[in-house]
Amino acid sequence: MLAKIERMRILCDYLVTIDFLTKEADRYGLTPDAAKFLVKQSPGYMGSAVEFLVSQTMVDGFKDVAAAVRKGGTAIPDAGTVAPDHPVWVNFAKAMAPLMAVPAQLMAQLVDGDASKPLKVLDIAAGHGVFGIAIAQRNPHAQIVAVDWSGVLEVAKENAQAGGVGDRYSTIPGSAFDVDWGTGYDLVLLTNFLHHFDVATCETLLKKIYTAIAPEGRVVTLEQVPNSDRVTPPEAARFSLVMLATTPHGDAYTFAEYEQMFSNAGFARSELHPLPPSLAQVVISYK
Repeated sequence: MLAKIERMRILCDYLVTIDFLTKEADRYGLTPDAAKFLVKQSPGYMGSAVEFLVSQTMVDGFKDVAAAVRKGGTAIPDAGTVAPDHPVWVNFAKAMAPLMAVPAQLMAQLVDGDASKPLKVLDIAAGHGVFGIAIAQRNPHAQIVAVDWSGVLEVAKENAQAGGVGDRYSTIPGSAFDVDWGTGYDLVLLTNFLHHFDVATCETLLKKIYTAIAPEGRVVTLEQVPNSDRVTPPEAARFSLVMLATTPHGDAYTFAEYEQMFSNAGFARSELHPLPPSLAQVVISYK
């Protein structure tokens, strides 16, 4: 059996080859990227994402993928991750905010370039809240209304306070399909949400949104969007299996499918925007 020091040497040498560690003589150190994203004290720390991605709920969904394929949806009891007020979403809100910080800033710049006009923003399934918060931080005239389960919104409100926009951040607890949002929204944010549902359910929500936005309003949908061949880009294409394993009817939809959903809900047109270096893409739909 290899001595412990030799086992550690093998592991550390491997981490050097994939640019997680540096090596000088017999001393190892973190690369700048590893230090930025993997040290808990770093503002860019992303290790918390593991707490959601390999949470028991997500792992349970992949214990019997064959059963999900045969059933046509998750084998997790009680509607999987879309069960009402599922505790996994509090975990998501706490764990995934660092991973979404850069996409949130990029999206805010894309949809509110001059950041000078008053905006009434509805953030549906806000989760950690970072997408709405990024808009409010960029635009001092933006008012954010976040919708999600009450426990999740407590996390979002904490993030809004920490981000300096708590006085312009209000919440509506409950199901996005059931609660009254009011009207007159300039922007509606749909980030990482529609993929949890089938087309008919998505269109029901989009019709509700259509009545809630102002005449010049826009809906901003951030998603993993595969190409029409459904196997490229690979990261987006693989996401379909995640939905099959964890939701009753979810999927990773192509832009053509989103375009049709929004059209069926009454929207005039939709545009697809890449969001590099993020793997996600943004669909902007106009009333």
